[in-house]
Amino acid sequence: MKDADREDSDTDKDATGRPDAPHPGEAAHELRAGGRPLDDDGDPSWRVTLYAAWVAQLISIMGFSFVMPFFPFYVQTLGITNPREVPIWAGLLATAGGISMTAFAPLWGMVADRYGRKLMVQRAMFGGAVIMALMGAVSNVHQLLVLRFIQGAVTGTVPASIALVSSVTPKDRMGYSLGLMQMAVFTGASVGPWVGGVLADHFGYRVPFVVTGALLVVAGFLVLFGTHERFERPAPQQHSAAGAIRNLLRLRGVTTLLLVYFMLNLSGTIVGPVFPLFVAKLPGTAARAASITGMVLAMGGIAAAIAAVTIGRASDRIGHRRILLASTILAGLLTFPQALARTVRQLLAMRVGYGLAAGGMGPTVNALVTTLVPRASLGSIYGLTAAASSLGAALGPSIGGVVAASAGLRAPFFVMGAMLLALALMIRVRVSAASRTLSS
Repeated sequence: MKDADREDSDTDKDATGRPDAPHPGEAAHELRAGGRPLDDDGDPSWRVTLYAAWVAQLISIMGFSFVMPFFPFYVQTLGITNPREVPIWAGLLATAGGISMTAFAPLWGMVADRYGRKLMVQRAMFGGAVIMALMGAVSNVHQLLVLRFIQGAVTGTVPASIALVSSVTPKDRMGYSLGLMQMAVFTGASVGPWVGGVLADHFGYRVPFVVTGALLVVAGFLVLFGTHERFERPAPQQHSAAGAIRNLLRLRGVTTLLLVYFMLNLSGTIVGPVFPLFVAKLPGTAARAASITGMVLAMGGIAAAIAAVTIGRASDRIGHRRILLASTILAGLLTFPQALARTVRQLLAMRVGYGLAAGGMGPTVNALVTTLVPRASLGSIYGLTAAASSLGAALGPSIGGVVAASAGLRAPFFVMGAMLLALALMIRVRVSAASRTLSS
């Protein structure tokens, strides 16, 4: 037996209850993905698809995150000048995209299982290119709000790419592959704000939106020509068994992990809309607030990217649940000190520490999902996880904006830290309870 298959009771048993057991629901449905048995362990060309998808994901996330350092400042140029209204509008704009993605992600997931995951990645990237370019041409904040809603409905490159990679990756390399994809997300989200902030400081707030559109076009063509998916359209009755939402929710442990996705994104996005405003209040940042914000986010993101691929690989041996729990606790504890930062250097050091801790959360929870669900349903399950994540991401910025408006810019950090620690407790109790149920 391979070493990666010899995980203890806290690893594969957390999701399936038996290290070498088939996926839950597999025996009952005898589902097939692309005409192959569900236990077909990956695709021979999985590395080619993984690396092409990794580069495309890196480029697309870098583009999407170009606008993060200056979004609140862009709002001010569109007529929102009251300082108390700026964080609220920044939160609403983030919420709009999350709400629409919550509604549409499950639909796109089912379409992926029906017509192929590669097609859905292209849809998200080419569609995002058009929407982001249009955002740079709006004349008021209400137009921007509408486009943000459409963006959430059309895009979703992360769940689409993860579904594609998961569908071709061998099970004993899942932590590594999904850690690498999470590394692309963190790296893109690190470099993007930095470069976007510099562009905004030198060329204005509209130029980065156009650059984002161009980057997404490049990423879309890379997926089109660089990735491979041996997908055969399933028969209607097969797709109904594999893709129906109700069947997925009946699998033991799925609802627990969906709740984890929701809480991870709810807590993780509370600080987002007010972070640039917080940086702008630190000494010596007023003239270059956008680029300094981008630099701080970049350093923290790079730390998270390094942690993601390293921890993702280690979780294949140590256990996905153990790593998820430890990462969440550390991330929560390292969030509180950020609120106490008095200089950019202090905030930078604390953000890097937080990034190292948070980097392990994404790949481990994604890997846990693959132990619960048959390959034929990966598009649908990642549609559901995207919906849960988007709902959390939709509520988090609004909560952060309201908290900042009523209690100050430092308060959202305390709320975020408390939520992460509460999430760690839930992981300890609920995920452990799910594993005991599955192993009984």
